[in-house]
Amino acid sequence: MAKFFKTVGVCVVGALLSVVAMAGDTSNSFPTGLQLGVGVSATSGLNGFVGYVNKNFDSFWWKRLGVRFDFASTKPVRSQIKSLIKEYVGDEEIEVNDNITVLNPALKAKHVAAMVDIYPFGNTWFLGGWRLTGGYYVGDLQVSASMHATGDLEFELGDKRFRYTDGEMHGKANATWKYSGPYAGTGFDLGLFYGIKIFVDAGVVFTSKTAELKLDVPMENMEEWYGSYWDDVTPSDFETAKEQEIADAKKEIDKIKFFPIVKIGFLYRF
Repeated sequence: MAKFFKTVGVCVVGALLSVVAMAGDTSNSFPTGLQLGVGVSATSGLNGFVGYVNKNFDSFWWKRLGVRFDFASTKPVRSQIKSLIKEYVGDEEIEVNDNITVLNPALKAKHVAAMVDIYPFGNTWFLGGWRLTGGYYVGDLQVSASMHATGDLEFELGDKRFRYTDGEMHGKANATWKYSGPYAGTGFDLGLFYGIKIFVDAGVVFTSKTAELKLDVPMENMEEWYGSYWDDVTPSDFETAKEQEIADAKKEIDKIKFFPIVKIGFLYRF
């Protein structure tokens, strides 16, 4: 991703300079039209971008065209996200039922993107802030949690039954969705004062990549049902049943062919 970040950054800077040069209007020389934004993304954390759009160009098309290099990460706000999760779930625990508790849920995400904005109405008062956006995104979303189960711990995976003999189990589960693909969306810039504006983006990344699921639970003190009696688990049976359960879950996730993007924040346009 670092290589992509560097490559796209160079391309965007070149594009910014090229737009001004090709527009052929020296009264609107760089950095007029340069824009810097910062905000939050519902699916990627703290969001920022650098871009260029100049509504003062005489050209019908250039005043309607903009470019942006967009990036986001949950890393700068990791402690705030953890606090929000803790506030939502109480003492960092979620009771799934009387036997199973989810502990220490965590969320990590990031993305980088190159985008082209088209403003259909140019600089026509309020409508001039509405835009259509296309581009390309690369990112990932990771969700993880620990599990603690007590009491009657008999369960099924696939067509097999298992149980824990000591009435307690500690495990981990995580899902990682690394996505990349073309982006299509819309949004607007609402001017406030002195070049400061509110921006909103909403769209989807169309991707064929799906989430990777992992489930780690111990096989110590585990027994398997062999039709008429319980006995020590056969590791291969358990692993096969677990992988089949994960595969079935992935089939459902595979039906989702897009990743949502929603952002809001402030920008400054020179």
